[in-house]
Amino acid sequence: MAVLVVAALGCTPAPAPPAAQVDGARIVEREPVGERGQALTVASRALGRETPVRVLLPRGWTRGSGPWPVLYLLHGCCGAGHLGWVDEGGAERLTGELPAIVVVPEGGRVGFYSDWVRGPKWETFHIEELIPLIEAEFGASPDRAVAGLSMGGLGAMVYAARHPGLFRAAASFSGVLDTTGDRSGVRRLLRENGEDPAALWGEPDGQAWDEHNPARLAERLGGVPLYVSCGDGEPGPLDPPGASGDFEGALLSQAKVFAERARAAGAEITTDFYGAGTHTWPYWERALERALPMLRAAIGA
Repeated sequence: MAVLVVAALGCTPAPAPPAAQVDGARIVEREPVGERGQALTVASRALGRETPVRVLLPRGWTRGSGPWPVLYLLHGCCGAGHLGWVDEGGAERLTGELPAIVVVPEGGRVGFYSDWVRGPKWETFHIEELIPLIEAEFGASPDRAVAGLSMGGLGAMVYAARHPGLFRAAASFSGVLDTTGDRSGVRRLLRENGEDPAALWGEPDGQAWDEHNPARLAERLGGVPLYVSCGDGEPGPLDPPGASGDFEGALLSQAKVFAERARAAGAEITTDFYGAGTHTWPYWERALERALPMLRAAIGA
């Protein structure tokens, strides 16, 4: 009816403002989702294709407002992709009163937040294309934090270490934090998902493995507020009756190695090694809730 009235008056609706674009990336589609969300499709030169990004805008956001602090949430491997944080991880509920933009990007089924030796350039997309695009389109500020689960925990710590000053805080929940200590596990994940293991970081004895290993990069994180949580893989209070244990305990060992090295480097690290708990969403949702006060303080939100 509103369209008919406008036409009858001889007027046309005001055109939507053009979507921002930066060198290498542009928004080609957007769709409002829920009360605060925008589902974006971004064309990326680094990836050579289009990729989805979910953005949760703070209450009070309007075009031209800001600058707004930003929290980037990185997903894990092999499952629901970036929408897991929204559909299963409680991101929209937990950040409902957060005066910051929340960005939930796609990172590939087994992308490992890296520029592959032969393949997609996820790190370039996130760091050089997406961050400037979010700033241009939504008024995001340089006050950024990054958090992730499992593979995304690796991404959060690697991005913070490899790009000093870009993120004011980083958090890992059940993260893959010592890849050179578990080369076979990473390579198995790649094979099981139809990828050539050597296409990610090259052969297992190559330097690229160390350059993407949080435990090796921990020395670069001195002075950065960090949060690291992990369970021991035994069924815990958030698991359903009859649940079985899983591989979370192996990640706990990695988390302890990382935490020790980060602390030795002078990082402001908070650890939550909470005992019983499996590699499942209820624990990551709780971890985000527990980490949020530190992340908020770091970005002034």
